[in-house]
Amino acid sequence: MPIKLALKKRLKNVFYSFPVQLSILHFRNHLMLIACWILTLLLAIGISGRLFGVKYLFLTPEYLGQVGFLSFFFVGFAFGGFFMAWNLAAYTLSTHHFPFLASLERPFTKFCINNAVVPLIFMVIYLGKMIHFQWYDEYWSGSTIATNILGIFTGFLVTILMFALYFEFTNKDILYFIKKRRSPPNLARNIIKGRRGAVIELVKSDTHIWRVDTYLTERLRPRIVRSVAHYDSKFLLAIFRQNHGNALVVQMFSIMALITMGYMIDSPYFRIPAAASFFILMAMVVSFVGALVYWLQQWRVMFFILFIIAVNFITKYDFLKHTNKGYGLNYKTEKAIYSKGELSKIANPQNVSSDIEKTIQILEKWKKRIAPTTAKPKMILFNTSGGGIRGAVWAMQVLKESDKVLNGKVLDQTVLITGASGGILGAAYMRELYLRNQFGEQHDLYGDKYIGNIGKDILNPIFFTIVSNDLFMPWSTFEQGGHKYRKDRGYVFEKTFHENTDSLMLRTVGEYQQYEESGKVPLLFITPTILNDTKRLIISPLDVSYMMQPPVDLKNQEYMVHDMVDFGRFFETQGADNMQMSSALRMNATYPYILPNVYLPSEPVVEVVDAGVRDNYGIATSARFVQVFKDWILENTSGVIVMKVVGWGRDHHMSSSEFKGVFDAILNPLDMLGQLSMTQAYEHDAYLSFLEGLLGKDKFDVVEFIYRPSASNERASMNFHLSNRERFDVLNAFFLPQNQKSLLKLRELMKD
Repeated sequence: MPIKLALKKRLKNVFYSFPVQLSILHFRNHLMLIACWILTLLLAIGISGRLFGVKYLFLTPEYLGQVGFLSFFFVGFAFGGFFMAWNLAAYTLSTHHFPFLASLERPFTKFCINNAVVPLIFMVIYLGKMIHFQWYDEYWSGSTIATNILGIFTGFLVTILMFALYFEFTNKDILYFIKKRRSPPNLARNIIKGRRGAVIELVKSDTHIWRVDTYLTERLRPRIVRSVAHYDSKFLLAIFRQNHGNALVVQMFSIMALITMGYMIDSPYFRIPAAASFFILMAMVVSFVGALVYWLQQWRVMFFILFIIAVNFITKYDFLKHTNKGYGLNYKTEKAIYSKGELSKIANPQNVSSDIEKTIQILEKWKKRIAPTTAKPKMILFNTSGGGIRGAVWAMQVLKESDKVLNGKVLDQTVLITGASGGILGAAYMRELYLRNQFGEQHDLYGDKYIGNIGKDILNPIFFTIVSNDLFMPWSTFEQGGHKYRKDRGYVFEKTFHENTDSLMLRTVGEYQQYEESGKVPLLFITPTILNDTKRLIISPLDVSYMMQPPVDLKNQEYMVHDMVDFGRFFETQGADNMQMSSALRMNATYPYILPNVYLPSEPVVEVVDAGVRDNYGIATSARFVQVFKDWILENTSGVIVMKVVGWGRDHHMSSSEFKGVFDAILNPLDMLGQLSMTQAYEHDAYLSFLEGLLGKDKFDVVEFIYRPSASNERASMNFHLSNRERFDVLNAFFLPQNQKSLLKLRELMKD
């Protein structure tokens, strides 16, 4: 029996200890703060954000292109900021429940120690996952992993020491004033009856409803909580208000420091790892939530709703609204009128006939260059899917390896490149290298350098810019083509892309006109989606009005609608040819939220998003091109080969509709949105069947290269970052049996 009583007493002491009671308080009263930790943990260990590979940003963070002590130092440093922001917010919201803190030396320090339960759980799980991943997935040595962990703890301790020094000189406890025989500043004079500070009167006489018997000291030893009934309530309030004021100063300083760093986004040295950026973002969210709850109490929900409405209203106006732009376009001149009538003027029969004739001349030059005799060559249409950096590496790998095996025939005989997002980034880069080699530059198309360049990280600088710049109002500007634009994550994307690719693609759209007209390089059709009406832009240095609607007899024109817009003709007055090619590629790869939607100089304003919304493989675009030039193709080529480069397999598991609750049933129709890629795949099959019927079975073939992860690997993430394992996995996918079979088929089709 005594043992049972002793155990019961010990459990009771643990339950009423300050760390346990604080944790219970947070889960009862501060769920929004707890949600920040839960969300971060789910992302860090890969339960959430799996498709976009968010976990790799936490498990293998990069800084200046390297993963090591320094990159983990920044992660630890930022985590320290998150940890302190959590403590500052919790201290502000919770101290009125625990007035005994005001009687302690260094109350905030003791509060942080006792408030470390949630962060400690997070860190144990995070480090466990990180060690497992680096050992089993990255095959790193124990010493390398130990160095990375040392980097995290070093960065964390540096942050804690900085905060400790600040509070050492600013936070004064009761004992300090007693020893100095001085009165504390009268910071409580403005406290309004009924606010948090006023509850001190109700609890100072040990009638506090939140029971705490013990707390942990700096040496992690338990101490008995002392009564504060003998202290003057104003005295206690002054101490708390002093600490709250210092917490506010630290939070404001952190935000200002983050904004200042946002002005330095041009320097790669200030682009900290994406994981560190996310910890900083969470620190800001925690600080904001803490301030909101503290000052507004029961009115916080109403205030938040009104705040959202107000922000949405005032940001409709230009002086507080930032919209991303296509760099090089003129937004000061008269806007292009976006209407059915104006589109019809562009796609008039004269323009269409003229543009078709000019493109036929290009095709004739292409044929003459690769087949100077009477032989009829195969025409390749290269169609590539999206998928971020994964798509870029995969598209470039397929081009590189297939062209190598066929002795340069693939690039020579490709007439059109089109597709979506990441795939176009890689294909456009390969096209640029191919072009430069024709002018005597020495670029090894089949080496590892350039495919390594396209696989470099872009996500880290994007995420840092979101946190340090875009969440506020981007004020910093730059000049391009005589026009000024604001720096945001779109700007950083293009800048990093040029840095990664040795600035070889630092050209305007119009600069490619002479090269495409001469037939030296494949045509490149970039087809982002117009969000306003789901039409597609078609960005090309050539006039391509023939792509604006399905080719039909003129007598049937009135029954057809324009589902594409010739960017060059429509924005001719606004300087379409002067827009940076990188801006066009970015429009095509506008991941929602990761990259900003692009707004174009039209009336009404055209808003542009990722090409994958409408045509993730570019098959619809290729089908229309073939339909327009069918007669020339049948007369001058031995057939068309569609090289379809796919970033994921079409293995599809259909979920069951059984055993669904009422809310599952209500949300069930929304599942269609998640099947967008499969819906497009079915439509693309119909397009390919249409082309076969149009050209004939003997003059049309499809060769499909599909990225599938090896048996031991997960699918590479679909974002602007790849881990080393993912990069190797994508490259090696080309040598899998199914893709080698496709390569063999391509070789047979390309035989003279």
